[in-house]
Amino acid sequence: MTIKQIASALKIRLLSGILPIRPQLLPRDIFAGLTLAAAGIPQAMGYTKIAETPVVTGFYTLLLPLLAFALLGGSRRLVVAADSATAAILAASLISLAPAGSAEYVGLASLVAFVVGLLLLAARFLQLGFLADFLSRSAIVGFMTGVGVQVACGQLAGLFGLHNLSREPFDQVVSVMQRLPDQGHWLTATISLAVILIILAFRRLAPKVPGALLAVVGMISASHFFNLAGQGVEVVGSIPSGLPTLSLPALHWPHVHQLLTTAATCFVVIIAQSAATSRSYGMRHSERVDENSDLVGLAGANAMAALSGTFVVNGTPTQTELVDGAGGHSQLAQVTTALVVMLVLLFLTGPLASMPMAVLSAIVFLVGFKLIDIAGLRDIYRFERSEFYIALATGLTVLVFDIMDGIAVAVIMSLVAHVRHTYAPRTSVLRSDDQGHLQPVKVAANVYAAKDIIVYRFEANLFYANAGRFMEEVVHLAERSSSELRWIVIDATGVNDIDYSAGKSLIQLNSELHRRNIRLACVATSRGVLEEIKRYSQTGKSAEGTQLIFESVEAALQALKPTVDSQ
Repeated sequence: MTIKQIASALKIRLLSGILPIRPQLLPRDIFAGLTLAAAGIPQAMGYTKIAETPVVTGFYTLLLPLLAFALLGGSRRLVVAADSATAAILAASLISLAPAGSAEYVGLASLVAFVVGLLLLAARFLQLGFLADFLSRSAIVGFMTGVGVQVACGQLAGLFGLHNLSREPFDQVVSVMQRLPDQGHWLTATISLAVILIILAFRRLAPKVPGALLAVVGMISASHFFNLAGQGVEVVGSIPSGLPTLSLPALHWPHVHQLLTTAATCFVVIIAQSAATSRSYGMRHSERVDENSDLVGLAGANAMAALSGTFVVNGTPTQTELVDGAGGHSQLAQVTTALVVMLVLLFLTGPLASMPMAVLSAIVFLVGFKLIDIAGLRDIYRFERSEFYIALATGLTVLVFDIMDGIAVAVIMSLVAHVRHTYAPRTSVLRSDDQGHLQPVKVAANVYAAKDIIVYRFEANLFYANAGRFMEEVVHLAERSSSELRWIVIDATGVNDIDYSAGKSLIQLNSELHRRNIRLACVATSRGVLEEIKRYSQTGKSAEGTQLIFESVEAALQALKPTVDSQ
């Protein structure tokens, strides 16, 4: 059986992120790939400080995972590589299971990547791409801001040549401040400051120039010529050359529960962040986005990360923006990056041994600082105060507890916000203005759309959680209105579904109003809702033959006015 036949059987579209190849755009893809390599390699090395893995594993995230997504993924734009959020999740979970950077630790990280790959593949076959919608944008902003603060605080010690004595952000800052006067290494601090200034200067004055790469090259040269290691500056040290060997990560049954929890947390972040990034760039370039196809690519990328001995990879918005800004049009840009990384691993790991560790701390510090989305939080606060509190709670949970708790809070609060909106949706009654047009106003008694007719509008699906609230508000309208009220028309044009509990509530509501000598009519445009109303009300007409179900409010008022006038 050929690879093409296997892909067809598994409903996998190969090379859809590359084909068709447009020769006129090929130079742009190659340039974008070189740009990604120049900026991505230092960042990937920096992410190993977050993940607590050896520096060489950062290179591995830019090799086989990129090629796997280019082969299997659906998006032409999405870059799948190491990411600060998933790296931080990994470290927060695994640091208690094995010494950071040890072979056992790397094996656990690879095993998590393998399980994540299996979860993503299962999600593809179960058509679970929609799960990306269960993290609200406000929750993601809060989560990424919390991760950014945590990452930045975690690098403060490295900026001054110190080692972290805690994993809690607040404790890390306090510890650095206490030890800085006596134990801080000021040459290391000078290197850190120089790297930060170089990167920020190029980001401001020449954003297309890879400032991080220039800082890395400059500091490697300075370290070699001035023997910075001999002056107490900690350097990266020997990096294994050559391509990674492929092997399945060993199972660790004693830690299986924690590994599964970590993998599930990474899985949620990957689905949400990758889908959001892919959709954003698909919309920007008017390209079709298929989240389920991307799930296959992400599964393959994480499987190759596991087999090559590195950690979880994710769809990364920063790297995707880098490639898009450089003119990349397809996954050929990422293939170019992988080829560059391959050459570096084969021939250029020697000089990297002299690079000061402070360079990586400075790069990661800026990455963390960039994740702190103050503008996004301000925007949420301005437009939707309740969503701001969701973002704030998510970010604080990441800082006070840990990242996995932050993800749980993000998912729960996103779902609670959705349920709250559907539990207590917008409702109104319609009132005729001076020109005879119907206008929605706040629900209140004795607000008539026509003589003795109240039109009550409900703007959400009717289901078990809000059926009682719906019935209570309509009954209160009937009780508080004048005795002349004869009809209440339910405007259900905003309703797309009615479940069994809500249907029974409609029957009960009809009985309650009938006892008060008030009759009930409904307006719906959804064919399914029309059928459900007819089914629950037994018929579409009253005992006198009056029509009770209409397709517009105007039609309802026109039909019911004669029945009011005749009484």
